[in-house]
Amino acid sequence: MDYLTFLLAVLHVHKALCAETFHDTTVKLAKNMTLECVYPSGGTLTQVEWFKVNETEKESIAIFNPTYGMVIRTPYAEKVYFLNSTTDLNDMALSFHNASEADVGLYSCVLETFPQGSWEKTVQVVPSESFEGAISWNSHVVSESGKNITLSCELPTRQPAQRATWEKIQAHQIDHLTSCNLSQGRGYASRYRRRILTNCSQGATRAVLTLPHVTAWDAGLYRCSSEASTGENATFVIRLAVTDDGKTDNQYTHFVAGGAALLLLFAIIIAIIIVLYNRRRRRQRAQFKESWETQHKATSNDRSPNSASQSTDGAGEDIYVNYPSFSRRPKTRI
Repeated sequence: MDYLTFLLAVLHVHKALCAETFHDTTVKLAKNMTLECVYPSGGTLTQVEWFKVNETEKESIAIFNPTYGMVIRTPYAEKVYFLNSTTDLNDMALSFHNASEADVGLYSCVLETFPQGSWEKTVQVVPSESFEGAISWNSHVVSESGKNITLSCELPTRQPAQRATWEKIQAHQIDHLTSCNLSQGRGYASRYRRRILTNCSQGATRAVLTLPHVTAWDAGLYRCSSEASTGENATFVIRLAVTDDGKTDNQYTHFVAGGAALLLLFAIIIAIIIVLYNRRRRRQRAQFKESWETQHKATSNDRSPNSASQSTDGAGEDIYVNYPSFSRRPKTRI
């Protein structure tokens, strides 16, 4: 009997650890935050209930029934509410108001649908300092809306990868899309809000993620991570941009066009400046040459002979010369 009790306790702990490890979404704690729970398949929603998963039990937070309405449990009555219950029954997101450190932990969203049955998603809320949302990307992919897009990354070959995962990274949350055990060829797909396809085969050298009929909502950062048996990790981040109706990526195009226009304007301004500068230089040289010639002529006139000046000045004056007078006596003839 004691052995059976011990075995049940071990199974319970193992189940709790698995629930903590394989959660579908990680959310950064914020004063106002939203825990997503979107049912991706068809069917009729009959009931949804949110729980906070503690070490030993599930604590009910809120419950919604399309016929009977909603009930918010007493400890959370002034803190949580269903965000879209009146507009979209497949979107049972739970919003928090004035959240605090006490709200860190694991949450579970359980939907009951007809005829599919029960569907559950787990969300892990972590402190803001433990959340890594700002990352750089290695590759950029552009796709038109409505097309099927396939993202892929090479897995390391020097140390064969034992596990490969795909995640979508946002500023406030990380969606864990797929996890593949490459040594066993077994995969795990999270409770994501849309249908995704992936490959998970034993000994694969490439991780592939396919998004059918992409929309603008699918745009963002996708991280491919791999882990080797030695503990060595490798990551590759792809930025996906989705355009509307065959148009190019408007933001990227506007950026390039704006940059080209600025460069052209800058080149025109430089050319105008050079032309104006050359014209000014030629004008200054012409003025300098004219001034020099004028000064040279004036200097030449100042240095002319005095005689010329005197003759010119005295051309209209009478000149009187005094000379002795001699008497004219007749010669005496002998």
